[in-house]
Amino acid sequence: MRVVVALGGNALQRRGEPMTIANQRANVRVACRALAPIAMEHQLVVSHGNGPQVGLLALQASAYDDASSYPFDVLGAQTEGMIGYLIEQELGNLLPFERPIATVLTMVEVDPHDPAMKNPTKFVGPVYAEDDAHRIAAERGWTVRQDGEHWRRVVPSPVPQRIFEIRPIKQLLESGTVVVCTGGGGIPTMYLPEERLEFDDDHNPRTLVGVEAVIDKDRSSAVLAQDLDADMLVIATDTDAVYLDWGTPSQRAIAAASPDAIEALGFPAGSMGPKAEAAAAFARSGHGRVAAIGALADIRAILAGDKGTRVSSDVDGVELR
Repeated sequence: MRVVVALGGNALQRRGEPMTIANQRANVRVACRALAPIAMEHQLVVSHGNGPQVGLLALQASAYDDASSYPFDVLGAQTEGMIGYLIEQELGNLLPFERPIATVLTMVEVDPHDPAMKNPTKFVGPVYAEDDAHRIAAERGWTVRQDGEHWRRVVPSPVPQRIFEIRPIKQLLESGTVVVCTGGGGIPTMYLPEERLEFDDDHNPRTLVGVEAVIDKDRSSAVLAQDLDADMLVIATDTDAVYLDWGTPSQRAIAAASPDAIEALGFPAGSMGPKAEAAAAFARSGHGRVAAIGALADIRAILAGDKGTRVSSDVDGVELR
């Protein structure tokens, strides 16, 4: 079975933990203990988040001067390499030496005309007082918005269109390689909007450039799983399932749901919403494709259908556990 596992941010950084390399490595080691048996039994592709890591790199760079500040596509590439290295090493310590592992820096295309490009909503980086936020925004050309009592920078979060490295990723999988890719939603890139769709009349390729944006990791993972013809997409998070009435005495775990039904529940955009949408998109993309949301520690039971929340077109409505 070909399985794509999207690691949530908690696989790399626990809430409230200092973001040291030792802590990140320890968390990756725990994640890899769950992934190793899956890698031995199935074709495995691993994607991951990178929000805290990108935020830290951006903050470190801005502590020097404006010339030291890197755009988000470059920061995304840096974190893909760093996190991929940790996963490769820790997973490699658990798998036979003969089982290859490779990290692929992954560029993801977005549409320059995506409405999100004109409406930045994704909070990134540290918090500021209002006066400081507006001053820094004017100096650096940022957009800032209020986040609770503070102000933060916001960048666009456009919809992922396609993954450029899908062919080498397939080739690696077919040769028995465990692939780590599409980290942090992938490196956001686009073709210059004034140029034509694919090639000009002389068949010269268009110009691809980086974008100051953040692509949702779960949505990119759904595109990745769809383009790889994966059998299953597992979105690993810090809860064991999707819940109705979460955090209340009446909370109930969802065992299974149809794509339409889980989207209709209207989960918040800042928490379970993108995961439910990504799971629904993959489940709709082909007959027999199943997405699941749950805890990484339960992944073997999730693949067996015994834990987590399964999203499939074969399900009618919502089934509670």
